[in-house]
Order: sequence, then structure tokens, then C-alpha cells
Amino acid sequence: MYFNVFGEKVSRARYREMLNAAKNRRELIAAGLTSRRSLFKMGLLTAGGMLVVQGGLSARAQTNPPSSGSNSSPGTNQLCLPSNQTASPPTRAFVEPLVVMPLARKVSSLTPTPTENPNTGAGEVRAAPFQAPHIDPVRFPVVPGTLYQFNQRQFTARQSPDLPLQTLWGYDDGTGPRSPGPTYQAFYGKPQLTRNINSLPPVTQVNNTGFGMPSVTTHLHNAHNPSESDGNPCDFYGAGHFCDQYYPNVLAGFNSDHAPNGDINESLSTLWYHDHRVDFTSQNTYKGLIGMYCLFNQFDTGNEGSGFHLPSFPQFDIPLAFNDRVYDPETGDLVFDLFNLDGILGDKFLVNGKIQPFFEVQPRRYRFRMLDTGPSRFYEFFLTDLNHTSIANPYWLIGTDGNLLPNPVQITSVRIAPAERVEVIIDFRPFAGKTIYLENRLNQLNGQGPVDNFGPGNTSQECSANLGMNVPQIVPAGAGNLLLQFRVSGTAVADHSVDPATNPTFYQLPNTNVEPRITRTFKFDRLNGQWSINGQFMDCNQFRFAVQQNSVEQWLLMNLSGDWTHPIHIHLEEHQILSRNRVAPTLPADKGRKDVTQLHPNERVQLFFRFRDWLGKYPIHCHNVVHEDHAMMALWHVVAQGDDIRVP
Repeated sequence: MYFNVFGEKVSRARYREMLNAAKNRRELIAAGLTSRRSLFKMGLLTAGGMLVVQGGLSARAQTNPPSSGSNSSPGTNQLCLPSNQTASPPTRAFVEPLVVMPLARKVSSLTPTPTENPNTGAGEVRAAPFQAPHIDPVRFPVVPGTLYQFNQRQFTARQSPDLPLQTLWGYDDGTGPRSPGPTYQAFYGKPQLTRNINSLPPVTQVNNTGFGMPSVTTHLHNAHNPSESDGNPCDFYGAGHFCDQYYPNVLAGFNSDHAPNGDINESLSTLWYHDHRVDFTSQNTYKGLIGMYCLFNQFDTGNEGSGFHLPSFPQFDIPLAFNDRVYDPETGDLVFDLFNLDGILGDKFLVNGKIQPFFEVQPRRYRFRMLDTGPSRFYEFFLTDLNHTSIANPYWLIGTDGNLLPNPVQITSVRIAPAERVEVIIDFRPFAGKTIYLENRLNQLNGQGPVDNFGPGNTSQECSANLGMNVPQIVPAGAGNLLLQFRVSGTAVADHSVDPATNPTFYQLPNTNVEPRITRTFKFDRLNGQWSINGQFMDCNQFRFAVQQNSVEQWLLMNLSGDWTHPIHIHLEEHQILSRNRVAPTLPADKGRKDVTQLHPNERVQLFFRFRDWLGKYPIHCHNVVHEDHAMMALWHVVAQGDDIRVP
């Protein structure tokens, strides 16, 4: 039997067509067709955004388009058709242990020594001088006490014992390249600097069928960072160049409404870093350029014997980076389908760089920092005991995106979109001596987003009706994607971490009862085959609007794209969700502070922002990174005196 990437049976003839189409796509990619601009230039995109059905190139293409006399319903969305991507080779699950990424290695000095202004003569490409030392050179010395040097390098690694070595891109802190990269352990009050050096091969030597663009810019996602160190998508640079990025590790408001130390209620905890090169974020992150960044303070200390008494880092506080991938059915090589503009879904599920690993845990509480790296899949995480699938196994949600909630919330599942994070505490004592699983039970049929009931016109629902199927939103326990196996020891151990059932208090949510200086509206839509914001495409030479430094704004996000769900990310400041379709948020994950908001079909979401401390340019974009790379992004900037543009 032959299958496509979604496990659907296909004929042998259809399978061969799919193989040939995939080869055609990879040949074009290897020949340098690597961006949306190339697709348009070569005439491979129609006005409606469909890839031409030429040689089966389009991910939406069908072998025999229905005629007017066929049984197909008029107007049936082509996404209802079987996937045009062949299934990956079979792999065994739970045969390799989870890799816990090592802590990033510090260096004592950098050569040449960092300078306040960009050192262009030495090959630095930083966009502007450091802002932090200009504000307070004593607090933020140009050369802080904590230094790192990271090289982006090409390397090979095995992601499953049943697949060949893969050619990946990763971060090397001096101990060898890896993906995900080393985990930063950072502390508020201790500024640090990372020198990011592009040591990737030239584009002519890029392996894995040619995807990936070896020019980079590293974004520390969700950090309250000055713009020159933000890793702006337009500030990319090629091999042999570097960028010194200054991370002040300072609370928002330190130079404005909460001077001098910032607002403790805006403390961040779980961040991540990834490549953000404009037009190529999806390819470069898919190829491996991601990593985690954990930030601590006097309350969230990383030691369960102090502060909030959360499980100790790193032994019982574990970052988990999730992604899904596709591999060539004949060679076993990692492949990226550039010709799928809706969003890429894989049929192999990786955690910390390994396909379906296992993790040996003790019967005690663990803190997990769970990140969806994308490119396009949403997850809903359940704890599953395959011997007792009718029993719901609760755990505790303690944080959303980068922040702790005011109090733990007991849940049986939590949903995250690409780039979102959640922090949870799982108490393994009830499972002593057992094996349980972290399972994704969210049903997603294509790059539009999950099968959902958030609004009318959802194509996944229409597809199921048109094809005579009953497609559930949440599949039964044990029928989803088993992502990670927990092997729980049977021996009791000491646990000095706080019990979430005692309802401990962490931080409070900042006040949102403040009159905004302006309300801006952002409409997310499709236009001439590209994803757009307010009818415009991404342009590195255009600022859409100017935010006034140290002001309050409300932003309205509106989804006009029909059937797609967009995870919207805004750089610099976190936000709070005031309403969804004019109703206050009800989901626990919506009630915390956020840097990514899921914008569901036909939805209107109202956000509250404070923009403080820093000046300069930042983007807003969809974090389904396929949409981002196909123009659903806009640049804005923070200036001393803002504008009054309400629909940028």
C-alpha cells in the first residue's frame, strides 16, 4: 500500500506521480528557486495565489481536475484533495532518549572587542549603535560581564536510527554545532552580549536538495530588547560577517513608567532564539536554526529551595522544542516543500531534534517549557496512559509564552500555535512505575490550521462534509500523535518544589484600564497569491506606522483570509488580550501576557500594549512562517513622537 503525508491511501500510479512531482520541486529549489519572488518571476504563481498545475508542482494540484460533469461539488476547495506529498519512510518510536540541550558556553573575551558603534571594518553588520550603554553606561557597559560567541554552521546529525544522517544548520558555542542550539541560562540584572557569526557555506554548497538561504539574522523571540539587537528580518548578513547583539536582561519600564528597575509583573521566563531572515525564516528554521533562552530573577530562581520554589533548573526544569518534518521516501533525506504556500505539515514529530524520543523521569514534579517551533502545525497536548485511555490525566498550566500566570491552573490539555510557548508542571507521582505519553490530539488536515469550530466557512469542516467524512477536532486518546514517552521510575524521591494544588501566587497581571493614545487596525488577508496585512506586502524599505515611545496603544487584529488561522507575533512588547469578537477571553492560555495570539477564521481580537524604553524598528507578522515568508509581515518603528495612522 502507498500513502501520502497525511496517511491517506493512494494508488501506485498516483504515488509515482507524487514522487515525480516532489523530484521536480526539489530540482527547481536546488537550481535556486528559493523564494516567493522567484516563483512570481518564473510565472509559477497564478493571480489567485495557486501554484500552476505544471508537472504536479502545486501542493494543491490534482491529477485529473473535475469536469463540469464530475461528482465533485461546484466550488469545492482544492485543499479537500489528498496531499500531493508522499509519506516519509517508516521510523520506530521511543528508541532514543530525549536530548536535553546543554547550557550555552560563555567566553571570557571576544576578538575584536565589542564596540558601541558597529565595527564595520571588522565585518560587523549591526544596524545601529547599542542603545543600552547610551542610557546607562555603568549599568550597561559596552562589554558586559557575560559574553557568548555563536557560529551558525552546517553539520550532520541523526534524527532517527532508521534515517540517514541529515544535513542541518545549527548554532555552535565552541562545543560543536547542534540543533536545537545550546540553551541560554540568563538572569535579570546581568546584561549579556552574543556575537553571532555566519559560518554557513555559500549558497552553491547548500545541501538537502537546496533549501535554506545562508544569510542570517538571529531574533531573540519575546525579549524586551533594543531594535539593533532584536534580530530584525531585514538586518540579515552573509557568511564571514557577524553581529554583536546586546541583551540587557532588564524589565520593561526600567527607563519609563517603572524606573529604575522595571515592572516585576512583566518578568519573562521562557524565550527562544531563531533565524529570522526575511523571505527565508521558514526554510532556515526548518533546517535547524532554533534554540531556547531561559530567564530567571529573584523569584523565579531556578532553585526549588528558594523564591517561587519551582522545580530546579536544569535537572527538573526541561525545555522541549517541538516540530514536524517530512523526509524523502526514497533517500530518507529531510525535504522542504517550497511549493506549499498554505503551510507545511510533516508526518514525523521531533522533540529536541529527535523523532519521538523517550524520557526517563522520577516520580516527582517537573517543569516543562514547551515550544512550538512550527513551521505550520498547531498542537494540543494531552497526557495519555495507553492502558487507561478513558481516564483524563490533569496537569498544571503555570505560564503562557514568556510569563508565569498569577496562579497555576489545572488543565487536561493546552493548545499552542507556531512560536507560542506554555509552561506546565507535571506531577509524575501518580504514574510511578508506569509509562505514559505526551500526545497531540488536535486534528489538522492542512496548512490552514486545525480542524476548528471558531468561525463559519472553515474549509477543514467543509472538506469533511464534502468528502462524506466526520472529521473530529480532537481525536480520541491514543489515536493522535504520540510525541514523547515518559518512563516513570517506581522509586520514591524527594521533591522540594511547590505543589500547584496549594494555589501559589506568582506575578500579577499589569493594569489594562488605561486610555490608549491610539487604536490601530490590522487586517490579515490574501492578495494576488501572497499573504498581506492591510492590503500590503512586506517591504524592508517601508515603515507602515510610528509608535510613540512610552505610550499605550490598542491594536485590533482582524482575520479576513477566510479559512486560515494565523498566529500573530509582535516584537518588542508583550500584550494582553482584551477581547475575542468583543467577548473577554475565557481560555486560561489567553488570560496571561502574550507575544503570539492565535487569530482564528473570521475573528476580531483586541490587544493592549505599552511601548516603552527603546527606539527603532520592529515587525508584526504571522508566525506560520510560510505565511511570513510570503509577505504577511509589516515593519513599524518607535519614535519620540508617534503618528495617528489607524489602519497602517
